[in-house]
Order: sequence, then structure tokens, then C-alpha cells
Amino acid sequence: MVEPVETMDGWYSLHDFRTIDWTSWKLASEEERKEAITDIQQLLAKWDETEEAKNGSHVLYNIIGQKADLMFMFLRPTTNELAAIETAINKSKMGEFLIPAHSYFSVVELSKYRPYKEEHPELIPEVAKRLRPILPKWEHICFYPMDRRRYGDENWYTLEKDVRAKLLYEHSMTGRKYAGKVSQIITGSIGFDDWEWGVTLFAHDPLQFKKIVYEMRFDEVSSKYGEFGEFFVGNYLSNQDIVSFLEI
Repeated sequence: MVEPVETMDGWYSLHDFRTIDWTSWKLASEEERKEAITDIQQLLAKWDETEEAKNGSHVLYNIIGQKADLMFMFLRPTTNELAAIETAINKSKMGEFLIPAHSYFSVVELSKYRPYKEEHPELIPEVAKRLRPILPKWEHICFYPMDRRRYGDENWYTLEKDVRAKLLYEHSMTGRKYAGKVSQIITGSIGFDDWEWGVTLFAHDPLQFKKIVYEMRFDEVSSKYGEFGEFFVGNYLSNQDIVSFLEI
């Protein structure tokens, strides 16, 4: 029997995509728009407090293209907290102008392909930081879901553990070449969402997304065993940027 690999799991993750009903927004009174902007600012301030207390993290990006206008990414210790965030957005005045476009639910994940001397490696400070990260506020984001292929001779789940470990190690060496240029967070979604993993990349230069994804496609783990979903790319919106973004 092929041996599965144990994972270390951290904060739960929600990628929440919204489209703005611009027609309704423009037809709304100035007072309504001010109320909506105040509401979203208050929510952002509340999430900032959570992040400062290291009880979660969040970012907000303006998505390029027609798939969505906004992407919120939230990390929280529990699924109840993620559900409460969704409800708070929907109940807010701003929520009246936001149309759900897409979402992705997962959990920050690290696989134990390499052995650890420690009995509880999730308690190692550098590991704990990766399982419960504060999201980078870099200028650009790229998110996409992915699966491992399960067809005929190209079935990831029939490979022995040491073979999978070798392929993933080679893949990671490609990624290391982009250290400082691309920051990556892998979230697991088997049993949670339609794909098996979510990949979230952050960069100061959006061309780095193209470069790293292209180069990684030549790694055997991707070229032979990778299946990929839709890509979402966006530009960072700070708390101040969201006001100018919504101004008429």
C-alpha cells in the first residue's frame, strides 16, 4: 500500500471574491456611499486589531479582469471565525453593493516529507510561523487552485512516498531561486473545496508570477502530475486605497 504523508495544519484560510454592483453604487445617495465606506473601514480596522494581536491575518486586493473586483484573503484559527467574517461583510452597508463572485476554503498546510528530530515539529518557531503567517502586504497577488493528476500511469497517489518527496524537493529548488521576489503560501483543501490545494503568491513585480509559474511547469511534479484551475491576479489595496477606489 502506498504510504500517505502526514501534514501539519495551521490557520484556516478563506479567499473571498466579490464583484461590485457599480450601477447600484453610482445610483446610491452620497449619504449611503459614505455609510458603506465607513462600514468597510470599520471592518478593516477590526481585522487590523486581530492581526496585531497575532490571532489571524488578512489582505485586500483589486482583481484584474472580469472574474471579480475584490479579493479578501483571511486567515483565522477556527472556521467559525471565517464564517463570522463573511456574515459581517454581508450584513454591512457595503455588503449591499457586493456580489459574491467566487470563494475558496482551505487550511495552511506543511507536509512532513522530510523527517523532524522533534516530536512536535509544529512547535518549532520557524514552522509555527509558516503555519500561522502574517500575510505579506506586497503590491501584487496571484491565487490559483491545483490538483495532483490521477490518470493511468500518471497517478500521483500511486507513487511511493520517497518518489513523491524527491519530486517535491526538486520543485522546491526551483522556487528557492525566487526567494525575495515571490512569497508563497500553500493551503490544503482536500475535503474542503473542489480542488486539492490552493497556491497564493505575493510579489512586488507581477512579472515574477509569470516567470516562476512558467519555470515550475518544467518540473516533473507539475509537467506530469499537475492540474491547475483559474488564476486570479490583483493589486494591493491599503485601507486608504479602498476609499479612493470607491469614490465616484
